[in-house]
This record gives sequence, C-alpha cells and structure tokens, in this order.
Amino acid sequence: MKSPYTFKHIPTSKTNDELHPAIFLFHGLGSNEEDLLQLVEEFKGHCHIFSLRGPITHSPGFAFYTFEEEGKPTREVFDKMITFSQSFILEAIEQFHLDSNKIFLIGFNQGAAVVETLTLTLGNLINGTVALSGYLPDFVMNEYKKAPLDKTKIFISHGEYDYDFPIQWGENSKDYFEELGVQVTFKTYPDGHGVTPENLKDMVEFIAQNLGDTLN
Repeated sequence: MKSPYTFKHIPTSKTNDELHPAIFLFHGLGSNEEDLLQLVEEFKGHCHIFSLRGPITHSPGFAFYTFEEEGKPTREVFDKMITFSQSFILEAIEQFHLDSNKIFLIGFNQGAAVVETLTLTLGNLINGTVALSGYLPDFVMNEYKKAPLDKTKIFISHGEYDYDFPIQWGENSKDYFEELGVQVTFKTYPDGHGVTPENLKDMVEFIAQNLGDTLN
C-alpha cells in the first residue's frame, strides 16, 4: 500500500480465488485503529477488515481531522483526509482483490463523519455504510460533488441523550441522504455518545443482510 495511513489489516480466512468483501473502520476522536475491531468480531474470517488510524495526534490517541468546534471541521484538513481515504479504499480494492460490490464502511464519532462523506463521494462503490453517532459537515452537504447513490445503503444511529454530537445532527444526515434517494435505516437508542448492545446487534444485522451468502 502506498497510502500514508497507518492501519491494521485482518485478512479473510478464505483461500479460494474469488473476490472477497471488505469492511473499512474509522475510529472516533482520540482513539486508534484497535478501537472498533470489537464491533466486527462476527465478520472476521469472512471479510477483509481494514482499520485505519487517524493521521493526526490527539491525546490519548488520534484524529482524522482538526476542527474549529464540534461539527465544524477545518476545511483544508478535512478535504485532504477525504482524498487520502478515497485513495486508500481504491488501492486496497486493487491490491487485495476485493469484491467492489461488497465494500462496507463503519465509523464512530469523527469516523462517522468520514464514512458519511466517503459514501457521498464514492457512491455506489460502497455497498453499505454504518455511521454511529456522527454527522455530515455543512460544506460537504452544500459543496461536495456527489457520485451516483442509487445502489448504496446507509445505517445511521444516534443516542437520544448524546451531548457531544446532538441527535439532530444524525437526523439531519438521515434527511439529507433520503433526499438523495439513498436507502436509509435510522435508529435511535436511549444512550449518550456510545454504542449500546442493541445498537451493535442492529448494526451487525444490517451488514450481514447486505453481505448475503458470504457468511454461509
């Protein structure tokens, strides 16, 4: 990989010559590439899993972008990071012979903002996206060029008592994607800024349904 990203790769255990699905993970502010692996335990062995580390140091871990205040990323930094992230996914598809019809993105917090944006820019290349407690920056909604999105699906979830990223941000993302014709699953949970067991169960079900017979 020529990408500047530090990442963890867990390959599929399948050894046939077929193309295999992949899940790309994007962690939250101050975390690292180990954090979200626990969410995809059920898919280890069935999919290639790539967990990316944010390129910016932010104690006690890392970040994908800087920001003026919550919900307002520094535009120059964010734009560059999205370009690098797109390149990483495209390069991984080619180098690891991934099934381009079964590419999944999962992000939490900052990572959710990243995967929602990548869904817009990569469009139907993304089979399914999971955005946990995230949002779409205003400049992404208003100024970014959108790829065709008629085949992709997105699962957006949010805590009802989230005081870090208000639930309205999740609702705004839902409304925006629906207006673009994306098939949206939107769920809320009696929680703050986190992932409840019920949230995890619903997320796993969403991915499993879209993987089809891959888990068999």
